[in-house]
Amino acid sequence: MNKSNYKVSFELVLRQCVFIILNIYALSKLLGGQFYMNGNLPTEVANTTLSEASGFSLAWTFMGHSYIYIFFVGVFQLLGAWFLLWNKTKLIGVLILLPIMVNIIVFDIIFLDVYPALANAIIVLLMLLLILFFNKELVKDTVIKLTNFQSKTSVPIRQRLITFGITILIIVLIFSFDSFIEYWLGASKEKIIE
Repeated sequence: MNKSNYKVSFELVLRQCVFIILNIYALSKLLGGQFYMNGNLPTEVANTTLSEASGFSLAWTFMGHSYIYIFFVGVFQLLGAWFLLWNKTKLIGVLILLPIMVNIIVFDIIFLDVYPALANAIIVLLMLLLILFFNKELVKDTVIKLTNFQSKTSVPIRQRLITFGITILIIVLIFSFDSFIEYWLGASKEKIIE
């Protein structure tokens, strides 16, 4: 086997490892086994006050509160993992999975006091980064194509300033309208309560 074949084989092994690991985690989320689901708290967690609860219990209870969020993350973990199986879609899979894994790592660092899940997420992230590294030429070409905009005409500074001024005006109008709606809805609730 030459060096190129080893690289291709190693990348395929990485993709299959990420596929298996993330399918396990995603299915665990979708089937309700990863977090403390709403209405199905362990007794020791349900009987603990918020001030006495561990970071793990708080985080797992919070995440389990919304099945829609869990479903969203689980489906995108599955989608990204399945995209890794084919050469034509592997980079799409990596791009789907990178923000999910970074989010999981940040969540684990900030909220959890249990480290095996963090270590596993870091390993998966490193495998995804290695897949990107093995495809660096393709990634580089894609980034160049996506960011190489050829502007045929330059916009005069006066027109840019006018556009910026209009943008600021629209933002002010949006926030004013939003504040009015919030005040109006809040005031109407106060009238109902009285």
